[in-house]
Amino acid sequence: MLREVVLDTETTGLDARRGDRIIEIGCVELINRIPTDKTFHHYIHPEDRDVHPDAQAIHGISMDQLRDKPKFHEVAPKFVEFIGDAPLVIHNAAFDIGFINAEFQRLRHPAIGMDRVVDTLALAKRKYPGGPNSLDALCKRYQIDNSKRTFHGALLDSWLLAEVYLELLGERQATLGLAQAATRQRSVGVATISAIRTRPRPLAARLSEADVAAHRAFVETLGPEALWIRFERPEGGENSSGQSG
Repeated sequence: MLREVVLDTETTGLDARRGDRIIEIGCVELINRIPTDKTFHHYIHPEDRDVHPDAQAIHGISMDQLRDKPKFHEVAPKFVEFIGDAPLVIHNAAFDIGFINAEFQRLRHPAIGMDRVVDTLALAKRKYPGGPNSLDALCKRYQIDNSKRTFHGALLDSWLLAEVYLELLGERQATLGLAQAATRQRSVGVATISAIRTRPRPLAARLSEADVAAHRAFVETLGPEALWIRFERPEGGENSSGQSG
């Protein structure tokens, strides 16, 4: 089983080294590249740091909204438990990891190494070197509905990034089973998203004629009562050797 965690943060400003703090964390769990219903989301009081007006213009989070929220050290244990040792999928990962590790340093907690991080911005730049490769631009490229994204929001952006990540890997079709869960419309604060779209053209078959022939030969070794026989030929049809069933 492959477990990954898609992660995003919102902050008081742009520079963790100069004292800016995390004010929101959102995480979405992926199992075998399929989002589950497990998430982690918290708004966080930045203690002695005010929200910079330029940052508030991006994420819409004011100090008044944060006054009754827990401090980072209060949510850190549950955050650490949620991410576990899973690879972290982050857009422009150096920014978020820099802030998380600055918070961890205050708590004397081990830092997160970049070796466990998948940076979707780096993936996008390799795939589309001409850009643009912002999250909004990638949603537009892949026809992912981000109309609810009037402001940046850590959990909403994590849901959107999960879909972008699957597209970047070319594994979107593996998530068709996710559609039913997505249509239940996950509530994300004041925003609700249902971002799953069907592919306009079906993917070409990946099995060669040799693969098909090998499978048929294997099925014939299972005996006349094998369940696969029903799918390989209709009742009363012929088997692969031309004999009637």
